[in-house]
Amino acid sequence: MTRHVINTTNAPAAIGPYSQAIKLGGLVFTSGQIGLTPAGELVEGLEAQVHQAFTNLGEILKQAGGSFTSVVKFTLFLTDLNDFSKVNEIMQKYVSEPFPARSTVGVVSLPKGALFEVEAIAQVGSQT
Repeated sequence: MTRHVINTTNAPAAIGPYSQAIKLGGLVFTSGQIGLTPAGELVEGLEAQVHQAFTNLGEILKQAGGSFTSVVKFTLFLTDLNDFSKVNEIMQKYVSEPFPARSTVGVVSLPKGALFEVEAIAQVGSQT
């Protein structure tokens, strides 16, 4: 199978040597998204960062031919696991049942001083 790079200007450009996402067959593997605007500015506050990260992720999934309903697995990264409930509350504005699988990891720090990061694996189209 051929790997296809997924790139959209509706989400921030990669800040290192990686792609926004890679599509392999019908699977899309996204890079982690933090609360950067497409212009590369980090929004302030946890809630704004979570919304912006999910907005970015949605744009990448859209470019790949999918949406949040295509996601089979999320991985969330939080610099403060006390924010777990707030992130769950916000996340439910983007996903609905049946919910994808998910892992949540507490981390010491994230790029650009972000408080939250999300990455996803999605099933879009066929497995060719």
